[in-house]
Amino acid sequence: MLSGTHNLITEKFGYLFEPELIEAIHSNMLLKEASAGTVLIEIGQTFPGIPLLLSGSLKVFREDDQGNELLLYYIESGDTCAMSLTFDPKLLKSTIRAVVEEDAQFLIIPIAFLDKWMVQYASWRSFIISSFNHRLTEMLDTIDSLAFKQLDERLKNYLSDKVKINGTTSLHLTHFEIAEELNSSRVVISRLLKQLESQGNLILHRNKIEMLLF
Repeated sequence: MLSGTHNLITEKFGYLFEPELIEAIHSNMLLKEASAGTVLIEIGQTFPGIPLLLSGSLKVFREDDQGNELLLYYIESGDTCAMSLTFDPKLLKSTIRAVVEEDAQFLIIPIAFLDKWMVQYASWRSFIISSFNHRLTEMLDTIDSLAFKQLDERLKNYLSDKVKINGTTSLHLTHFEIAEELNSSRVVISRLLKQLESQGNLILHRNKIEMLLF
């Protein structure tokens, strides 16, 4: 199992990290698996460590005082969660919720190694900085979407992202689930989906959406 895990790390991150860092990750990580729908980190909890995703995908949410959720970004295979890189588990609580989108296999790296490896390995430092930049861009896109885009355009972008993340044009989603993630109502989402269907963008089925244009 240990050699198998080492091979998984090398396969996913070998093109990014030098062999010494691969060995350091393998020696200090915890290998975890979680099925779709599992909440990996809840608002108010402390981060158990830095996640490195080997397979599957995660989605990251914020929540307001009334319990309304807003989807911030997705984490795909080969990524980490930039929010976890900012937390000292002794001092700060999570302000986000991370939920498994597709069955996931991932590594947990103790947060204590974040700063140590930033100094010790140039590839780790580049990876962390790149992750911050990428997530910042995605969160700015989310802000732009809320501030400047109509809900119908946000819905089309959301469905397009789902196709890319899941690797299929058949999306098993309810109108209520979409409404929750876009912080809207089921009635409004159903109306917009009907409009997109009449425009030839998709076909609606019971609890499934078949994307035609995305």
